[in-house]
Formats: sequence, C-alpha cells, structure tokens
Amino acid sequence: MFVNPDDERIKEILQKSRVIAVVGLSNNPTRDSYRVAAYMKDHGYRIIPVNPTIAEALGEKAYPDLESLPCPVDIVNVFRQPSEVPGVVEKALKLSPLPVIWLQLGVVHQEAALAARQAGATVIMDRCLMVEHRRLLGGSGC
Repeated sequence: MFVNPDDERIKEILQKSRVIAVVGLSNNPTRDSYRVAAYMKDHGYRIIPVNPTIAEALGEKAYPDLESLPCPVDIVNVFRQPSEVPGVVEKALKLSPLPVIWLQLGVVHQEAALAARQAGATVIMDRCLMVEHRRLLGGSGC
C-alpha cells in the first residue's frame, strides 16, 4: 500500500524545489490546474506548462510532453485522469535528474506510484501542491 512521505520530507521538497512542470496545466483561470500553478508561481517557483493543446499559460511557453522540456525540473505535478498516470510516470522517470512526482488531489494510481517509488522517485499522491505549501510553509493567496 502506498504511503506519502511525512510532513517533514514534503516541507523539505517544497523548500528545495524551484522548477515545476505541470502536466495538464490549463490556460483557463477557472481551472484548478491554473489556480494551483498561479499560486506556486506567485510564491517564487518557475512553472513550465506541459499540455499539447495550448501555446502558453501564466506567461510561460507550453510544451507538448515531458520529453520536450527545455531544462531539468524539480517536481512533475500531474493534473491528469488516473488512467493517464502510468504513461506520465513512465516519462517522468526518464528525466534527469529524477524529479519528485506529485499527483494532485484526486489523482490516484497505486500501481504507478509504487512503481515510481521502486525506480527511486519520491512520489506524493492525492495531495494538492498549493494546500500543502500553505499548510507547511504558511503561504497565502489564491
């Protein structure tokens, strides 16, 4: 059974990370992916949109997939249907250095999360990046 890292480890990840690839980021300000990414950007993180259906979001060029990213990322934040998680995880595991794989609130795929962990990745599942940042680092806004 998958268990998330403890609060101390999640806080450490949030403090050390600077670049977040958001898989499934929408350019629609009413969508959760946009609001979470905007919050993180407002708190000093660089956001890289990963979505083949948009050209940009939050003033950043969008990339069609993880293989196209122009630079290393610290966190791959996933806003996709659970059925798409294995494919996203497989691509994230090919990145170097290996990023943290963060499956947003409601995005649950036990097998993919366990496989990623067995491959050496830190995985956080079914947690909101914005909520955890606010809770552990005292951020406000959004």
